[in-house]
Amino acid sequence: MHDHAEHPAASSRLAGMAAPHEHVFLGTDHDRNARRTRLVIGITAAMMVAEIAAGTVFGSMALVADGWHMATHAAALSITAASYAYARKHARNPAFSFGTGKIGDLAAFASAVVLAVVAALIGWESLWRMANPVGIDFTQAILVAVIGLLVNLGSAVLLHEDHHHHGHAHDHDHHPHHSHGHDSNLRAAYLHVLADALTSVLAIAALLGGRIWGWVWLDPAIGLLGAVVIARWSFGLMQQAGGVLVDYIPKDEHLPAEIRAALDPVAKITDLHLWQLGPGQHGAIIALCTDHPHPPATYRARLAHLHELAHVTIEVNPAA
Repeated sequence: MHDHAEHPAASSRLAGMAAPHEHVFLGTDHDRNARRTRLVIGITAAMMVAEIAAGTVFGSMALVADGWHMATHAAALSITAASYAYARKHARNPAFSFGTGKIGDLAAFASAVVLAVVAALIGWESLWRMANPVGIDFTQAILVAVIGLLVNLGSAVLLHEDHHHHGHAHDHDHHPHHSHGHDSNLRAAYLHVLADALTSVLAIAALLGGRIWGWVWLDPAIGLLGAVVIARWSFGLMQQAGGVLVDYIPKDEHLPAEIRAALDPVAKITDLHLWQLGPGQHGAIIALCTDHPHPPATYRARLAHLHELAHVTIEVNPAA
């Protein structure tokens, strides 16, 4: 843990300043997640070309339409892949004061907005079809939905965040990590393919109902339900990623209480700022006041067990 600390003996300047060091706050899963995202984009692009080609050859508008839908899906996933590449490329760029760990959250927020637009378009199309029923080739449409479901389920498996794989670490902290930070960027890609899988499942159910009982209204009705569910996922992702971007600390975050528990016995915390630097990694600025000031190393030692603290600045002031 590289800490900056200020001691009362040098109140006008920082004492105990660490030697020049890197600010790399990328989780150890960063490159693995980037590779899986690129693989899913490749699968999606191949499926897109196959559907558009087959639809054109066999005169199926359902296949052509789903192919172009897969194209928009691949474009959305490209946001995730591009952010992984950008964050890795500039991980050691000193222009980023606290590294590029938040690039993924920025991309996740953008993906959440795209997901919200998709939900709105599905909802609008469903409402329009309720008012203006159209003829459906149930056999052809079910085939397309089943193929889409299989592709999206495979993609979801690839993008599922496996928290048992290993913890998140980074080059900046030399302590072993046991925390499991959530990768908002990966979650954004996962929700995109999950949203597609959900629409495929709902579409299959609606199309089967329409084919068996002739309920044409079931297709737009279930489409509307899917739009609501996708919109909820989108807003949840916006809250998660947006919270990281504005340095919001959730009420269920345990770190503030653990920091206070570690330092309260020896000093009074007069100011505490905590923010996320990257998946499972936080920065902190802590101001202390005490009748018996100790060297900064004393306070750093009391925080050493909090492996999620990756960058800490400690200011120690004597009690008035």
